[in-house]
Amino acid sequence: MAKDLVHQSAKNALIKDNWIITHDPYTISYGGVNMSVDLGAEKLIAATKDNQKIAVEIKSFLEKSSAISEFHTALGQFINYRAVLKRKAPDRTLFLAIPSFTYDTFFSLEFTQLMVTENQLKLIVFEPNQEVITQWIN
Repeated sequence: MAKDLVHQSAKNALIKDNWIITHDPYTISYGGVNMSVDLGAEKLIAATKDNQKIAVEIKSFLEKSSAISEFHTALGQFINYRAVLKRKAPDRTLFLAIPSFTYDTFFSLEFTQLMVTENQLKLIVFEPNQEVITQWIN
Protein backbone atom coordinates (compact mmCIF):
# COMPACT_ATOMS: atom_id res chain seq x y z
CA MET A 1 0.00 0.00 0.00
CA ALA A 2 1.26 3.48 -0.83
CA LYS A 3 2.43 5.65 2.03
CA ASP A 4 0.50 8.81 2.78
CA LEU A 5 1.97 12.08 1.49
CA VAL A 6 2.91 13.17 5.03
CA HIS A 7 4.22 9.79 6.23
CA GLN A 8 7.87 10.87 6.52
CA SER A 9 6.96 14.17 8.24
CA ALA A 10 4.89 12.33 10.85
CA LYS A 11 7.66 9.79 11.38
CA ASN A 12 10.26 12.55 11.81
CA ALA A 13 7.98 14.40 14.26
CA LEU A 14 7.73 11.25 16.41
CA ILE A 15 11.51 10.81 16.33
CA LYS A 16 11.97 14.46 17.40
CA ASP A 17 9.56 13.72 20.27
CA ASN A 18 11.97 10.95 21.43
CA TRP A 19 10.03 8.00 20.02
CA ILE A 20 11.98 5.08 18.58
CA ILE A 21 10.39 3.82 15.36
CA THR A 22 10.31 0.03 15.72
CA HIS A 23 8.16 -0.85 12.70
CA ASP A 24 7.54 0.85 9.34
CA PRO A 25 4.99 -0.56 8.70
CA TYR A 26 3.64 -2.38 11.76
CA THR A 27 2.02 -5.54 10.40
CA ILE A 28 -0.60 -7.53 12.27
CA SER A 29 -2.72 -10.52 11.33
CA TYR A 30 -5.95 -11.80 12.78
CA GLY A 31 -8.54 -14.31 11.65
CA GLY A 32 -7.00 -14.78 8.22
CA VAL A 33 -6.62 -11.06 7.50
CA ASN A 34 -3.26 -9.28 7.21
CA MET A 35 -3.14 -5.55 8.00
CA SER A 36 -0.45 -2.86 8.06
CA VAL A 37 -0.57 0.10 10.42
CA ASP A 38 1.80 2.81 9.20
CA LEU A 39 4.19 2.86 12.18
CA GLY A 40 5.04 1.15 15.43
CA ALA A 41 7.00 3.15 18.00
CA GLU A 42 8.27 2.91 21.56
CA LYS A 43 9.40 5.39 24.18
CA LEU A 44 11.22 4.61 27.41
CA ILE A 45 9.48 6.26 30.34
CA ALA A 46 12.40 6.93 32.68
CA ALA A 47 10.37 7.36 35.88
CA THR A 48 8.82 3.89 35.62
CA LYS A 49 11.48 2.17 33.50
CA ASP A 50 8.60 1.08 31.28
CA ASN A 51 8.25 1.24 27.54
CA GLN A 52 5.23 3.03 26.17
CA LYS A 53 4.22 1.47 22.85
CA ILE A 54 2.06 2.98 20.16
CA ALA A 55 0.87 2.16 16.67
CA VAL A 56 0.23 5.11 14.36
CA GLU A 57 -1.95 5.35 11.27
CA ILE A 58 -1.04 8.47 9.26
CA LYS A 59 -3.54 10.35 7.10
CA SER A 60 -3.30 13.73 5.35
CA PHE A 61 -6.87 13.93 4.02
CA LEU A 62 -5.40 15.38 0.81
CA GLU A 63 -5.28 12.38 -1.50
CA LYS A 64 -8.93 11.94 -2.41
CA SER A 65 -11.49 14.28 -3.89
CA SER A 66 -13.59 14.03 -0.74
CA ALA A 67 -12.35 14.46 2.83
CA ILE A 68 -15.42 12.60 4.11
CA SER A 69 -14.63 9.61 1.91
CA GLU A 70 -11.07 9.52 3.25
CA PHE A 71 -12.40 9.95 6.79
CA HIS A 72 -14.68 6.93 6.35
CA THR A 73 -11.68 4.87 5.25
CA ALA A 74 -9.49 6.13 8.11
CA LEU A 75 -12.22 5.53 10.71
CA GLY A 76 -12.80 1.99 9.44
CA GLN A 77 -9.08 1.24 9.53
CA PHE A 78 -8.77 2.69 13.04
CA ILE A 79 -11.65 0.57 14.39
CA ASN A 80 -10.30 -2.60 12.74
CA TYR A 81 -6.70 -2.02 13.85
CA ARG A 82 -7.73 -1.15 17.42
CA ALA A 83 -9.78 -4.36 17.76
CA VAL A 84 -6.90 -6.53 16.52
CA LEU A 85 -4.25 -4.70 18.60
CA LYS A 86 -6.42 -5.22 21.70
CA ARG A 87 -6.10 -8.97 21.13
CA LYS A 88 -2.61 -9.28 19.64
CA ALA A 89 -0.66 -6.39 21.25
CA PRO A 90 -2.71 -5.06 24.18
CA ASP A 91 0.25 -3.01 25.43
CA ARG A 92 0.20 -0.89 22.25
CA THR A 93 -2.08 2.18 21.95
CA LEU A 94 -3.38 3.16 18.51
CA PHE A 95 -3.28 6.78 17.30
CA LEU A 96 -4.39 8.50 14.12
CA ALA A 97 -1.77 11.07 13.07
CA ILE A 98 -3.04 14.05 11.09
CA PRO A 99 -1.41 17.30 9.93
CA SER A 100 -2.32 20.46 11.83
CA PHE A 101 -4.04 21.96 8.76
CA THR A 102 -6.36 18.94 8.62
CA TYR A 103 -7.08 19.21 12.33
CA ASP A 104 -7.80 22.95 12.06
CA THR A 105 -10.20 22.51 9.14
CA PHE A 106 -11.91 19.14 8.70
CA PHE A 107 -11.41 17.90 12.27
CA SER A 108 -12.87 21.12 13.72
CA LEU A 109 -16.25 20.40 12.10
CA GLU A 110 -19.06 19.39 14.45
CA PHE A 111 -19.62 16.11 12.59
CA THR A 112 -15.96 15.11 12.74
CA GLN A 113 -15.76 16.01 16.44
CA LEU A 114 -18.82 13.83 17.10
CA MET A 115 -17.21 10.88 15.30
CA VAL A 116 -13.89 11.36 17.12
CA THR A 117 -15.70 11.32 20.47
CA GLU A 118 -18.16 8.57 19.55
CA ASN A 119 -15.39 6.25 18.32
CA GLN A 120 -12.83 7.28 20.96
CA LEU A 121 -10.16 8.19 18.40
CA LYS A 122 -6.77 9.09 19.79
CA LEU A 123 -5.06 11.74 17.67
CA ILE A 124 -1.54 12.97 17.10
CA VAL A 125 -1.60 16.40 15.46
CA PHE A 126 1.66 17.37 13.77
CA GLU A 127 3.06 20.27 11.75
CA PRO A 128 4.38 18.63 8.56
CA ASN A 129 6.71 21.44 7.45
CA GLN A 130 8.50 21.72 10.80
CA GLU A 131 8.05 18.00 11.54
CA VAL A 132 6.89 18.55 15.13
CA ILE A 133 3.99 17.21 17.15
CA THR A 134 1.67 20.03 18.26
CA GLN A 135 -0.96 18.00 20.16
CA TRP A 136 -1.69 14.58 21.62
CA ILE A 137 -5.44 14.14 21.94
CA ASN A 138 -6.71 11.23 23.99
